[in-house]
Amino acid sequence: MIEVFIGYDPREAAAFSVLAYSIHARSSQPVSIAPLMLSELKGVLTRERHPLQSTDFSFSRFLTPYLSEYRGWSVFMDCDMLMLDDIARLHALCDGRYAVMVVKHDHVPKESRKFLDQPQTPYQKKNWSSVMLFNNARCRALTPEYVNAASGLDLHQFKWLGDDGLIGALPEHWNHLVGYNPPRKGVSLVHYTLGGPYFDEYRDCEYAEEWRRERQAMLRVDQRNGRV
Repeated sequence: MIEVFIGYDPREAAAFSVLAYSIHARSSQPVSIAPLMLSELKGVLTRERHPLQSTDFSFSRFLTPYLSEYRGWSVFMDCDMLMLDDIARLHALCDGRYAVMVVKHDHVPKESRKFLDQPQTPYQKKNWSSVMLFNNARCRALTPEYVNAASGLDLHQFKWLGDDGLIGALPEHWNHLVGYNPPRKGVSLVHYTLGGPYFDEYRDCEYAEEWRRERQAMLRVDQRNGRV
């Protein structure tokens, strides 16, 4: 069973559902998908919302090892994504030499605002934490107490590891940043980091048609006497 946790924000509920569907539709192995909903994490995630926090899951993502009981490997991904490949291929990249594996973007955003007029905060290792393979047993520093108290930079820059050598690299096609990475063939996981096609402002962004087709496939209902 491949264990997946997806960041959840009620403003992007459609994005979560389409991403989850796109994962299940292409997976060759059983997958368990859990949304990181703040309403389900009461008493676990207790930190107050930070003014620069653009989504509900900015910090809840780091509870993934705890929620996995620090066993096996778990995948975290932001909800503003679309899976175009078999997630088993991503999971097959798990390498026990590392505590966490990410796409190591060299991403310096130029804009100051993003979707829903949320702040765009530049920092080193920007977007590394948007897709993470957690080797849970080696991430025991991520207790609820630590996640609730640590600074955003300590968390998103992986300072809790104490050694950047414990961060493994994933191929870039597993976190394609729409609007930043040039269009390319063979993208496995699309990331609408500025805003997805479910927002009017970004309805014509790269991979918008792919997202709409996926949504339509998710909503399809096969009737006894035909197909809707």
